[in-house]
Amino acid sequence: MAKLGLIYLLAFTSMLFFNNLKAENPIVQTRYTADPAPLVYNNTFYVYTGHDEAVKPNGWFNMKEWRCYSSTDMSNWTDLGSPMNLKTFSWGNVDAWASQCVYRNGKFYWYTCVRLEKDRFGIGVGVSDKPEGPFTDGIGKPLITGDSYLDPTVYIDDDGQAYMYFGNGKLWYVKLNQDMISTSGSIVEISRAKASVDSYLEAPWLYKRNGLYYLIYAGKVPGKENIRYSTSSTPTGIWEYKGIIMHEEGDSWTNHPGIADYKGNSYFVYHNGALPGGGNGHRSVCVEQFKYNADGSIPLMKMTSTGSEQIGTLNPYIRHEAEEICWEDGITTETSSQVGVYVTSIDNGDYIKVKGVNFGKGAKMFQANVASGANGGKIEIRTDSLSGPLLGTCLVQNTGDWQKWVIQKCVLKKTRGIHDLYLVFKGGESKLFNFDYWKFK
Repeated sequence: MAKLGLIYLLAFTSMLFFNNLKAENPIVQTRYTADPAPLVYNNTFYVYTGHDEAVKPNGWFNMKEWRCYSSTDMSNWTDLGSPMNLKTFSWGNVDAWASQCVYRNGKFYWYTCVRLEKDRFGIGVGVSDKPEGPFTDGIGKPLITGDSYLDPTVYIDDDGQAYMYFGNGKLWYVKLNQDMISTSGSIVEISRAKASVDSYLEAPWLYKRNGLYYLIYAGKVPGKENIRYSTSSTPTGIWEYKGIIMHEEGDSWTNHPGIADYKGNSYFVYHNGALPGGGNGHRSVCVEQFKYNADGSIPLMKMTSTGSEQIGTLNPYIRHEAEEICWEDGITTETSSQVGVYVTSIDNGDYIKVKGVNFGKGAKMFQANVASGANGGKIEIRTDSLSGPLLGTCLVQNTGDWQKWVIQKCVLKKTRGIHDLYLVFKGGESKLFNFDYWKFK
């Protein structure tokens, strides 16, 4: 787990429990993440999230930035950093809450809600040429403002018309123009009397499958939220309630859904409080793989620690970022102007697990791009477990500065076939080194 403060000391037992499970949910362990929104683009599955930092003195969410993660196998996730934060929007500086990113016109549009005052929010639009950003304010002001204007979700229909749903307590929609940064017509409230959106609270997600529109959302139950859905023959209703997708589970009283298809499979993303120290204000994003029922209905799902199945295997003979992780213990990530996102806060005994590495006929050498302003340390290259076969040990020496990057190499015992890779860090009592990328030869 990432070093998120003294609260982790109190959660030591829970940490051991999760490590023994070798869990792949939550998909991010280096920090607390929330309000996931998937996007499939260019054969890659992206998840855009919020970031839960230390809770505020009043116990409320403390969120100052949005983050982005990606995967091509649904098991190993790459940290792409924070492409957008509250400073992106000059008109709002409190509560970087739920969001969704969509692609159109050769650009990426990231819709998010930012608190203006009390219960009044503005929905802003970040714009970028790349899915990983950086994003800039596409308007210079909120797209719309209003009380409880939270949790925007955007869907572009087959005829080119884009719709944005949003709202906490109430549900609204508005049409977007083709430029994606202006609205068309008035804001419409979905009347409970005219639509069966059962116990709607917040976090809508709109999409279409086989000509049927799906609206999934967080429903209100005493003290918590579950995930429900309704369907319609049109993008604006009338909506027919269909049932519960996920019951109120876990240590977080909120939940936030999203659904996307990728490489022939369907995936449901959500958040819970499963990481040590997690719960209200400290949430974690998870992914479940599922299949629609024959009639198009969505099955009931449970929160799991195993997550989705890996698609294919990982090729170790190309460059892989150190922050491409299935599971980890102890490390976190930061960003520099030299190398972008990298792994840091590496101490003795920390490790990174990479799932399903296909060594083929055999790897003979390992190389890592590292930097250390201290005494350095070692990277033990192991397979299948923390105490699994030791293929080799890569020595990391003092490079002269924490941002002076050097490639270190080591010869390996030849290994073949498909294995989980464990990079186990060893050294003294203080921070050992920073880690940018790795590659086998």
